[in-house]
Amino acid sequence: MRKQVEAARAGLDAARKETRAREKDLDDSQVKRQKFEAQLYQVKTNKEYSAVLTEIEEVKQQKARIEEEILTLMERHERLAAEIKEAEGRLKVAEAQGAAGEKALRAKLAAVEAELAVVRGERTGVARELPVNVIADYERLLRGRGGLALAVVTLPNLCSGCRMTITPQRLQELKQQNAPIPCESCGRYLYWPA
Repeated sequence: MRKQVEAARAGLDAARKETRAREKDLDDSQVKRQKFEAQLYQVKTNKEYSAVLTEIEEVKQQKARIEEEILTLMERHERLAAEIKEAEGRLKVAEAQGAAGEKALRAKLAAVEAELAVVRGERTGVARELPVNVIADYERLLRGRGGLALAVVTLPNLCSGCRMTITPQRLQELKQQNAPIPCESCGRYLYWPA
């Protein structure tokens, strides 16, 4: 969007330069016309008089063309100025929306980071209560299993981590004990949903 504004401004600058050049051409044609009109009083023959009149007519036509080009350029100025104003308005709206979106994302990030700090604190508290070997196994599983060290047992008695069937004996142990029981296939710690 910023590039559109810059392109429109560049177009407006080019149109202004072209207008100045055409206005200079208009001044030059006016000087030529005055020169030829002054010559009208100095000619001696009808042929010279006719030639000077032809030159004056050509200068008039040239002047009319230049004036038409200047009008076209001025219309282009107005159109480009309106486009620039509209594009700048859209740019301001987009920048405001972007800033608001960024502010909202930063607020969400801060909330998530705060929640993460709380969860990490809770995790540290729970980890102190568990045996050291269980924590070491858990950390190893986290690293080796894509961040998933726990797997829920789903119906019909499947490990949600590897989709392998849990033996009935393992299932009974899981339901009766409070100790963590690993899946025989993937090694993730199993838990029975409440």
